[in-house]
Amino acid sequence: MNKEVLKDFLKANVFKELDNIKTDQEKELAQPAVQKSSSSSIPLIDLVSIQDINLGETSVFEALKHRKTRRVFSNQPLSLEELSFLLWSVQGVKKIVNKGYATLRTVPSAGARHSFETYIAVSKVEGLEKGIYRYLPLEHKLSFLFSVEDLQGKLDEAVFNQRFVGKSAVTFIWTTIPYRMEWRYDIASPKLIALDAGHVCENLYLSAECINAGVCAVAAYDQEKIDELINVDGNEEFAIYLAAVGKAE
Repeated sequence: MNKEVLKDFLKANVFKELDNIKTDQEKELAQPAVQKSSSSSIPLIDLVSIQDINLGETSVFEALKHRKTRRVFSNQPLSLEELSFLLWSVQGVKKIVNKGYATLRTVPSAGARHSFETYIAVSKVEGLEKGIYRYLPLEHKLSFLFSVEDLQGKLDEAVFNQRFVGKSAVTFIWTTIPYRMEWRYDIASPKLIALDAGHVCENLYLSAECINAGVCAVAAYDQEKIDELINVDGNEEFAIYLAAVGKAE
């Protein structure tokens, strides 16, 4: 693999080329949905509304001061209230603008494109059975997708036996639907999607400090195995970032 090509991915030169490209938005093609659809046959699980969450107060200064990566978790489960807060923190919708044209969320995104979907592999959350779920930010609800036999083992295998992942209370698995970004930014999309992923995960780190939980972001994983675990096609939608979360010891 050409290292110079990879370096170019990190640079902003692509925006000069973008001036000469007519994007799908400029072609007036239909924009992609801001949220992946959910089957009407799958029951939705109510999360605690953000107005009703009462987890005490932690200043931004304190969250930043104490933030660190943690790979050792207690066996204590997360409460549904805590999980609701974390999900809202990483992708919560604060406002829908222009009749669904875009969403303003708790995290920034280039052009408010928000290309991510948030899946969670639940092992220890009060009131939830083990399995794979997807967060629906427009409704602030969870969609239970399916249970997984030996979930811990499959997680460990998919992250090259980084054992702390399988021992976490919940593993966040963010996917990207690239066309949401490509519709507006075309060839600049890969850089923008990667930057957006960092915004999302840092929100998780800081929010976890408010509930005495630990987070470890994971970029080293088996792409095919993670995509298979959450049942995405690996092309139009694929995993881009993971984070293990559990109560701190």
